Amino acid sequence: MAALELDRVSKIYGSRGQHGLRAVDAVSMAIKDGEIIGLLGSSGCGKTSTLRMIAGFESVTEGEIRLGGKVVNQLPPARRNVAMAFEGYALYPPLTVRDNIAFSLLRDKRSKAEVETKVQEIAELLAITDLLGRYPPTISGGQAQRTSLARALVRQADLYLLDEPMSQLEPQLRAILRARIKDFLIQRRMTTVFVTHDQTEALALADRIAVMEAGVLQQFATPQALKDRPANLFVASFIGEPPMNIFAARIAREGGSLRLTALTEDGADAFSLSLPGAETGGQLATTLGGRSTVRLGIRPHLVEVGASGELAGTVISNQWLGDQTHIGVELGGATLIAVADGALAAPVQSAVRLALPIEALHLFDADTGVALMHGLEVATPGVQAA
Repeated sequence: MAALELDRVSKIYGSRGQHGLRAVDAVSMAIKDGEIIGLLGSSGCGKTSTLRMIAGFESVTEGEIRLGGKVVNQLPPARRNVAMAFEGYALYPPLTVRDNIAFSLLRDKRSKAEVETKVQEIAELLAITDLLGRYPPTISGGQAQRTSLARALVRQADLYLLDEPMSQLEPQLRAILRARIKDFLIQRRMTTVFVTHDQTEALALADRIAVMEAGVLQQFATPQALKDRPANLFVASFIGEPPMNIFAARIAREGGSLRLTALTEDGADAFSLSLPGAETGGQLATTLGGRSTVRLGIRPHLVEVGASGELAGTVISNQWLGDQTHIGVELGGATLIAVADGALAAPVQSAVRLALPIEALHLFDADTGVALMHGLEVATPGVQAA
């Protein structure tokens, strides 16, 4: 295995001038030996172009890609010692599933016994042992996807690249295989980069996640850091289900404390929060740098629902999801989503009280969306985080 570095890597389709499409824009990441990395984003964000540049199937317009300390930009895919599972599977129709999986091992002149052992091991891992004698045209999309994944994982490579590796699988099998595959990768210290649009998959598999949008790396951090310390409004609203509550907010200074007033979409006052204490107010005031407006973010899972809350609202929706309840609460004309463990007896149109702990609050620049504060912790600038 080997470490992977992307140094201001860009991909421009067409002309480099004003008519070129910059699909990937100066992406930099340092991926450790044995680390599992997820490239996460919506369709068209640049994640697959990034993966294909690493593999060598797309040329690098700007920047460098280093694998094991060696620049590989100009090397063809076959000379990079990279194993890739394609989203389109790319199986050989005349070969059985067994021979598709074994293809690279046979090409490398491994012994028949070793090939059989490795094929059987990976087939059991991905629950496709009953398919080994069949041909690709006779199997389903999900079975073909697992065959493509097996063909990549069975190789001895420096780097493993997986493009939407489980998108075709039904939910229960996907959950089982995530755990199996992660254990397999960890035990063998297999440096891995996978592409997904599914944040649940990214959170479950990855040691760190690179969140991308419009070709730009928004944040590269652990799953916990993305939730607790999002770098900007995009990451804050993209990561988490349900998404973070976001409000425009006005700041008022009251002696040694600050008051945040969340606003409705029409700009009217919705609800206010006091951040007491001279030390707190001073720290926030220094960080906010004279701003009179910010964007206020509140994670739904950290909203406390109960009689002791300082805010009073009206329930406008109540959804029981089997293990937790999602409720929508109207507060002075603004809607806030809260999540409670278990069932919550709060019928629509009933009154409810909410508490918003300091650690549930995030402040972002009103113009740029860059994070300013997480709870009472000053946000660290930049997209890299441990």
